[in-house]
Amino acid sequence: MAEIAVQRTSGRGIWGWMLFDWAAQPLFTVITTFIFGPYFVSRMASDPVMGQAAWGYGIAAAGLVIAVLSPILGSIADQTGPRKPWIGFFAVIQIASLCMLWFAAPGSNVFLVVLFFSLASVAAEFSTVFNDSMMPRLMPKSEIGRISNIAMGLGYLGGMIALIFVVLFMAGSPETGKTILGLDPVLGLDPKLGEDARATGPLSAAWYLLFILPMFFFTPDAVKGIPLGPAVREGLSELKSTLAEVRQRSGIFRFLVARMIYQDGVIALLTLGGAFAAAMFHWSITEIGLFGIILNVVAIIGCLVAARLDTVLGSKGVVMIALVMLSVATIGIVSTGPGFTLFGALPLSTVDSGGMFGTAAEKAYILYGLLIGLAFGPVQASSRSYMARSVTPAESGRYFGIYALAGRATSFLAPFMVATITAASGSARLGMAAIILFLAIGMAILIRTPYPADNRQAE
Repeated sequence: MAEIAVQRTSGRGIWGWMLFDWAAQPLFTVITTFIFGPYFVSRMASDPVMGQAAWGYGIAAAGLVIAVLSPILGSIADQTGPRKPWIGFFAVIQIASLCMLWFAAPGSNVFLVVLFFSLASVAAEFSTVFNDSMMPRLMPKSEIGRISNIAMGLGYLGGMIALIFVVLFMAGSPETGKTILGLDPVLGLDPKLGEDARATGPLSAAWYLLFILPMFFFTPDAVKGIPLGPAVREGLSELKSTLAEVRQRSGIFRFLVARMIYQDGVIALLTLGGAFAAAMFHWSITEIGLFGIILNVVAIIGCLVAARLDTVLGSKGVVMIALVMLSVATIGIVSTGPGFTLFGALPLSTVDSGGMFGTAAEKAYILYGLLIGLAFGPVQASSRSYMARSVTPAESGRYFGIYALAGRATSFLAPFMVATITAASGSARLGMAAIILFLAIGMAILIRTPYPADNRQAE
């Protein structure tokens, strides 16, 4: 195996690494959660219930592929050494798949649209495995939590800027054809044909291509290892031994199981929450986009605060606080509907004041959304630093592959449960309630997990 040691990295090398999150985030913010996903569910599909089910199954299928292949690729990368060639390979798949979303007009083939979305998601997650595995080599463990949260916050800032551009200059009202600024959408996009939402695919592709370049130019990569053919054989062999080894490292094993469960709930909440709101309140692309902007502003604040808390409380403390907030928020959103919240214990006025978010229930939903915004960045960034502090640089590729496996091994399960319960009951609210179970079980396991997960790696 190629030796991978912690090295002094220049400031622009660290910034190049952090800009990966900036480059990748529009896929999750603009495509999955706030613009294209809600468009697919509420306008492209024949009805919202069928749309949520199809979107959920697409997310589940992508999660299954990621779960199976991430640890294999991580182990192979440890043998070949450099991560950048892998990131470049998957970047091509991601960019091409995102561009194909332009053809997702209303009435288009649902299967093909979900297929291209799933391919883009798979490629993005595989690239993340290789990017995350660079961390233990690029920076000392004392800095990992702070830099991880700053990078995540930077990602949400990038996603928010892309989202603001879409809302102000691309997303038009189907009735008036004008954006929120009263302008015609850029490039003559026709909102009636869903072109404003469909164009977010090529936009996210161009954004990703532009902003991953600093990482390729400035961030140092691992030294070259063995050729690909032998690396595949050695990587598969090492993966088998690592899967056996991780059971002997009880702290890491417990952390991975906890993350496997709570991350499943987090992914389902992030990917389906925007579509759920759009269907329930009949929000336009502009309204769901503004909701996304609000969440991203709060997410940036959450990550900056967590960057400090991670140093004081440790990554475990930050993750636990974030999971409690996400659980409260999920209970809040599934308990809210037109005229009520907290399952009807708190009746709300149904009077619409006019304009965006005009009802009391919509305002309540936004308040719960603020909790999600504060928590979903830190829960991911501090989970990443939790893992990085628990392994050595030399084993980072294979263990971050297993980390991705733990984040995806059952990641199809929560969206599958949400989709299946929604389809069977005809209630999107009942389907979304399944997320609470995943968050609660994950917290129960994590609270008994040591930090760092492998005490041999404690500083």
